[in-house]
Amino acid sequence: MLNLSCSSKLRLLEGTLRRSLPDTLLVYGTVMTINQGNPAAQEVLVDSWPEFKVVLTRPRREVALDDSDLYTNTYTVYYRDIGAYRALLASAGAVNWGQSFRILGLQDGVYEVSKDVAESKGIKLEVLRYFTYFHPDPSSMPEIRSVLDPAMRLSSLDVSHTDLLNETWSFGGNEKSRKYLAILIRHFPSICLLDAAGHPVSWIASYPFGAMGPAYTLHEHRQRGYMAMLGNLLAKRLHALGYPSYGYVDVENYPMQRVQESQGFQCLQCITLPIPCQRHLP
Repeated sequence: MLNLSCSSKLRLLEGTLRRSLPDTLLVYGTVMTINQGNPAAQEVLVDSWPEFKVVLTRPRREVALDDSDLYTNTYTVYYRDIGAYRALLASAGAVNWGQSFRILGLQDGVYEVSKDVAESKGIKLEVLRYFTYFHPDPSSMPEIRSVLDPAMRLSSLDVSHTDLLNETWSFGGNEKSRKYLAILIRHFPSICLLDAAGHPVSWIASYPFGAMGPAYTLHEHRQRGYMAMLGNLLAKRLHALGYPSYGYVDVENYPMQRVQESQGFQCLQCITLPIPCQRHLP
């Protein structure tokens, strides 16, 4: 296991991962973020270099201090050989199994291998599943215009909006999620629609691994096409910055799936998020 900290090697890795999109989406987005200042304090592990079979990104130890903070403690993985992923995951020090955390990966076997290794350590994993939607060329997306109140305006999210996002995010509602959302707002692209009083009514942020989200529209402002418009604009903005344009949709959120498909996003497959339950197996 190697910690890839050299800036020239990380840039080379970014280019290699780019050539394998969309399989590498999550790791590629994270490596891009690391190479552009690393505001989320991530690091990269590989099994070998320059030829590698697996890449795992994780939070640096100095920021992964809270064992219960699964927002900060997020890992992403891409592998060319599932056996190499299993070996890296099982190796000492690759993953802090004493923490709550998420492992995000697009490839078949991520959950199964993670589950097997966790169970060998007496830990049970839960899993969440989302469809991954990827747009191969956001510059080709047709412009979407919603009929807006003249007093409304487009903007980016501000840290003063953190509490609102924390209250409405399905994974929010606690101090750890609030801290995480504040980091997203400060450091990563976002777009929102503000009402006449300057309050957000619809918004989309983005994650340290390059994906779009969290997203929400206040109930009284729904069915007006705001989310489709904002998603279109943020996808193009991320593309202009060099990021791939992709995001997640709950497997039961059929309206949002239709919105994504109508704009040319391709449904890749389910993304699995293994999360330790923080209890030992019987």
